Amino acid sequence: MATKRIVLINEEIKKELSNLLRAVKDPRVQDTMISITRVETTPDLRYTKVYVSFLQEERAANAMAGLKSAAGWLRRELGRNLQLRYSPQIVWALDDSITYGAKMLALINSLEVKHDEEKPDQS
Repeated sequence: MATKRIVLINEEIKKELSNLLRAVKDPRVQDTMISITRVETTPDLRYTKVYVSFLQEERAANAMAGLKSAAGWLRRELGRNLQLRYSPQIVWALDDSITYGAKMLALINSLEVKHDEEKPDQS
């Protein structure tokens, strides 16, 4: 269970990285709609795992390569803006929960619901 301080730091990292992603000059990142869904930071603040989701699934692999390439610059800017003792190393992870949820919703909507016309007596 994360402490309240870690939860607050996770939210600040998420907000700051969202702003910094707009400034990344890598075209693989600029041309893709990226959403940061969740951030998990270790208690010693050495590593932070950033879960990202992409609007265009076909560009996800290319955009992940761009994010990994820009991780050093993002780490430096993150450390400068948040003024933490340690600037955490960023580990990128693909979050496919939105895609998974959309597929499950489509499957549920495609099911045919049968209603019984006659209900058995409950005597």
